[in-house]
Amino acid sequence: MRKEFTISSRSLTVLRCSIGIIYIWFGMLKFFHGYSPAEDLAINTINKLTGGLIAAQASIILLAVWEVLLGLLLMLGLQTKKVLAFLVLHMICTFAPLLFFPDLSFKFAPYGFTLVGQYIMKNIIILSAAWVLWQTAPEEKVEMAVD
Repeated sequence: MRKEFTISSRSLTVLRCSIGIIYIWFGMLKFFHGYSPAEDLAINTINKLTGGLIAAQASIILLAVWEVLLGLLLMLGLQTKKVLAFLVLHMICTFAPLLFFPDLSFKFAPYGFTLVGQYIMKNIIILSAAWVLWQTAPEEKVEMAVD
C-alpha cells in the first residue's frame, strides 16, 4: 500500500530558491575570468559540443548569462516548467565531460572519480530536485489572442 505524501509550498519554494542561488552564484563567477573553477572545463565542453563554432570568451559569457537567468527565474518562480526544461538541458550538457574528457573525470573509470568527476556527478541532486519541482509546479496556461 502506497502512502500519500504532501510537500508544503514553503518547502518547494526553499528547494526552488536553493537551486536558483546555486545557479546565480556559479553563473556570476563565470563573468570574471579565473574565478570559476569550472571555466576551462566549460569552455572546452562547449567547444566540443558546438564543434568550435562559438569563441571561447563568448561561450563562457553565454553560459554565465544562461545560468544567472535560470537562477533568477527560479527564485522568482516565473514560468517554472519552462525554466526547468532549460535547466535539464543545461544539466545534460554538464555530464558531457564524462564522455569527452574521461582523463579529467576519472581516476579509475567508471567508478573512481576525480574532483572534476565529483563536481559533475553532484548534478544528479539538482536533476532530482528539478524533477520534484516539475511534478509539483502548477500548469502554465498559454494564452492565445484570437482576432
